[in-house]
Amino acid sequence: MELSHSATLNKLNRYYFEQGPIRPPSEAYSLLIRATRNCSWNRCQFCPVYKGQKFELRPVEDIIKDIETAKVIAEGIQEFSWKTGNGGASRDVAAYVYNQIGTSDCVKNVALWLWAGGTSAFLQDANTIIMRTPELVRIISTLQQSFSSLERITSYCRSKTAAKKTVEEFGEMKRAGLTRIHMGMESGCDEVLKLVDKGMTAGDHIKGGKNIKEAGIELSEYYMPGLGGKNLSQEHAMESARVLNEINPDFIRLRTLHLNAMTPLWSKLQSGEYELQSEDEIIAEIRCLIEKLNFTGELKSDHVLNLLPELEGKFPEARKICLAKIDRYLAMPLKDRLNYRLGRRAGYYEKLDDVYDAAKYHKIEEAIKHIGADSADKVDEAIEQFKQRFI
Repeated sequence: MELSHSATLNKLNRYYFEQGPIRPPSEAYSLLIRATRNCSWNRCQFCPVYKGQKFELRPVEDIIKDIETAKVIAEGIQEFSWKTGNGGASRDVAAYVYNQIGTSDCVKNVALWLWAGGTSAFLQDANTIIMRTPELVRIISTLQQSFSSLERITSYCRSKTAAKKTVEEFGEMKRAGLTRIHMGMESGCDEVLKLVDKGMTAGDHIKGGKNIKEAGIELSEYYMPGLGGKNLSQEHAMESARVLNEINPDFIRLRTLHLNAMTPLWSKLQSGEYELQSEDEIIAEIRCLIEKLNFTGELKSDHVLNLLPELEGKFPEARKICLAKIDRYLAMPLKDRLNYRLGRRAGYYEKLDDVYDAAKYHKIEEAIKHIGADSADKVDEAIEQFKQRFI
């Protein structure tokens, strides 16, 4: 494709629809439609997102207008594809549009969505299910009717909100086209939930999760390794396993804790009131969780902050495999564990077996010498710098 097509791209860039700041990693290729702004709770001590911003319910007509705008952009890209002789759904054209300098975020999102097949959409922001059910059903229905290629429509939801919605209401959402809900459980331990000001209890998690499941909507629950700190690690893992077993979600996703100065919990860390675990202690905590899990869904380790991305699989069959991978890591000599940890954070290692690649291992070993990291603490300092880039 040539730069003579810049007029078409300039025309597409004139269209705009609102988007929020985040989405789950598993929704990386979803069409993003912002239904609510920010977070209805916004007090979680571990979360830096939305702080200082007011929660708002967007007018339904504005949301529908955004869906219509996204459709116009999608049709524009498809028309562009036909004009260039690539057919109406060319991945090459979508990639071309996405990669052009000056392409707006909205057009980029639609192009990426088309490139991936145009099969999923995600309703932003942090707790869209809090909308009045008839209005939310209207939004979901409009999305479904506007894009015939959609196979999955998803949203975030707080457990407290899900506990207040009825099974019948969730059934209406499902019939309209909602297929999956992402829920930030973080912990099933009431002590930990109180510590981090989550604003809900283990009982809320269970009731909310069961309401969603009973309506036939897929449920993706998030567990945050390390959230209990050194003092509550055991309780955090054990109680979370108990709650997750009772809910029996379709997915459990690991999201390892990471703090920085933008997170309210940072002040407790600085004062000594809260103490972080080491990476190896967090892996041992995950082992405790997995050992107690008794559910029939999938465990996912699909976040860059997770040290062992291979801790995945369908349960209960995958339990032994995951435990074996953890035991293998923990049994490695300290020197090899440090090498793997830095290599994983630096992007050299994608799986545990990579540490046995002599060339990669040597490169990380040289890096450790170069930064003068002659102890576990100094390696961890270097790792912390890498982590800051991910958040």
